[in-house]
Amino acid sequence: METYEIVTKWLAYQGVKIKPEKLRDTYMFKIREKMEDSREIYPEVRVEEIFAEICKENAIWRIDEKSLGIETSRVFRAASMKKLRPFPQSIKLIEHCINIPKCIVSNGQRVFSELELRFLGLYDYFDFVIFSSDVGYKKPDLRLFMTALKRMDLELEPTCVVSIGDSYENDILPARKLGMRAMRISEAWEHFGLKD
Repeated sequence: METYEIVTKWLAYQGVKIKPEKLRDTYMFKIREKMEDSREIYPEVRVEEIFAEICKENAIWRIDEKSLGIETSRVFRAASMKKLRPFPQSIKLIEHCINIPKCIVSNGQRVFSELELRFLGLYDYFDFVIFSSDVGYKKPDLRLFMTALKRMDLELEPTCVVSIGDSYENDILPARKLGMRAMRISEAWEHFGLKD
């Protein structure tokens, strides 16, 4: 509830009057509704669109709901975050593979995740980033991995690609189904001698 309390206090200055409990319940309801209405097996939403709807419905003066939805998403993320720092081993791993094409396939929301990658100085290490919020479906949907392979011109050579991630279901299994090699991030640290 603390996150919703912070967001509702901030929203008051933006012309949106809503109680924390109502914000939480409405947010959860709208997310669930969008997911259920989707035809995707692994549906994804854009949180900025959800917040834009909520802001429009609870505005007490004229607002630009699209811009406010974006900013509310970022305030929500900032209020809910405990830490914002990369693992040192991951930085070493990225630098170890500096001359190898790299991309990120993320179940993150572009509205704030791209900014976090830029803030941490990680964004430019990668050739491109695919966010599930951009396409309306999320991992473990194979299409995200197939898009990455195609953009790297490796769709016919998936065995040349290693998927490294923290989720067996979302990162390892789909990559292996497409013929890629795959390992958990902790295995990659150990494999490249980067474990503390």
